[in-house]
Amino acid sequence: MATWTTTLLQDSASPLMEQLSFFHDHALLILVIITVLVGQLMITMFFNKFIHRFLLEGQAIEIIWTILPAITLIFIALPSLRLIYILDEVSNPLISIKAIGHQWFWSYEYSDFKNIEFDSYMIPADNLDSFNFRLLDVDNRMVIPFETPIRIIVTATDVIHSWTIPSVGIKIDATPGRLNQASFNISRTGLFYGQCSEICGANHSFMPIVVESISPKYFIKWISKMFEN
Repeated sequence: MATWTTTLLQDSASPLMEQLSFFHDHALLILVIITVLVGQLMITMFFNKFIHRFLLEGQAIEIIWTILPAITLIFIALPSLRLIYILDEVSNPLISIKAIGHQWFWSYEYSDFKNIEFDSYMIPADNLDSFNFRLLDVDNRMVIPFETPIRIIVTATDVIHSWTIPSVGIKIDATPGRLNQASFNISRTGLFYGQCSEICGANHSFMPIVVESISPKYFIKWISKMFEN
């Protein structure tokens, strides 16, 4: 259970994912209300004898069950449109990182710093330590400072991949010959796991993504160490 909680069921780690979770709860509440109402009507119909001498038309109920679904859709659509706008917004990033998808690994380039680029391969099962997760840990993590606006620029060299971190609320296609971008801001330190979510070939399930969020002070030390190497 601890493994599932740490990886697939990680809590929201960014304002974007928190907003997505709130919208999920908002839509789920509306669906529960609709389900209860429809269920109650169906139960009523089962026990109804369908006998009414003077029932010829029901304009009032026709108007009600036409307007109510329209109002319900508005309550779902408005938060959804707001979220779509927020997810596409890229404003004043402090750090830009380029993620390049290959068959079947990721490489990262820190374009704001000179000569910092590395490949990120999945750790083979026979090289795992006791604290590593099978099929999820990598030899070189993407390191970023927390509470810092980050722009991720994603592309691929061969086929279409998808750079995805569920707990951060990021899912962006890596398309050969094209640069796609997204922005995010991780609100706490930790390790955040993801995988390529596009079927990209035989080893599709063996190109995980690990983002390590650290404090800005330690990020500067990490950058300095990368320069020395």
